[in-house]
Amino acid sequence: MSKKKAPVYPELSAGCRLVDTHCHLDMNAYQDDLEQVLEQAAARGVGRIITVGIDPASSHRAVALAEKYAGVFATVGIHPHNLGDCSAESLAELSELARHPKVVAFGEIGMDLHYDYFPADVQRGHFARQVTLAKELALPLVIHDRDAHAQVLEVLRESGPLPAGGEMHCFSGDAALAEAVLALGFYISITGVVTFAKSLELQEAIRQTPLERLLLETDGPYLAPEPRRGRRNEPALLLFTAARVAELKGVTLAELAVATTANAEKLFGLSPETLAGAVSEVEG
Repeated sequence: MSKKKAPVYPELSAGCRLVDTHCHLDMNAYQDDLEQVLEQAAARGVGRIITVGIDPASSHRAVALAEKYAGVFATVGIHPHNLGDCSAESLAELSELARHPKVVAFGEIGMDLHYDYFPADVQRGHFARQVTLAKELALPLVIHDRDAHAQVLEVLRESGPLPAGGEMHCFSGDAALAEAVLALGFYISITGVVTFAKSLELQEAIRQTPLERLLLETDGPYLAPEPRRGRRNEPALLLFTAARVAELKGVTLAELAVATTANAEKLFGLSPETLAGAVSEVEG
């Protein structure tokens, strides 16, 4: 049997960089080759990566990775699938951890009604408590919303105003939902799903969303874009997502890179760029 040809990566113009605003670098999918994954990302132009906490343990791992690698930043939070870990003690622990200089947001938090891990009212209460904590910390939010659009928007509106803003991670709605998210002052973050042929509502939402409100993410190791769909996702593959979003917006890949990088810097207050694979001065 002949091997499939390696995909031809889109190429960024010299000096352009992308930011992967949502990845899970601490997961087992990367445990054997994380250094290589980060080096490949930097080589492809993905200069900075935000690795996301989903419970207290993963939040600590995210911060440890941010300490080790100069181009990696962290978030802390408790995902709606992990609310068994959402106690007063764990929130106090995350509040302290969130003060680390490389923590740039609070999340991944939100609601998920696709799965039946916790009742909706339980999810809503924990979500609202974490939004309040993020406000106290003056950190932007990283929101998980799966099949819970109305509930998530309601919590965010009731918790407002939210001056630090936030990212609607892995945006999965239509143009009307995008408009509602933008009205909150949030950014819309796009994954490799946009490269799937049947993602027509998402593609139309992107066409109608201003370029200055778009972010890019892998959600690695999940949701790899075409032509790597179904395989492990990683930050270097952000190039394929970026190329499709640029096509939908009618701009060059370089123009998209400049805009989305500026958006990420503004929302997350990112420090001056360094390569994702570089070892941090904190460790050295």
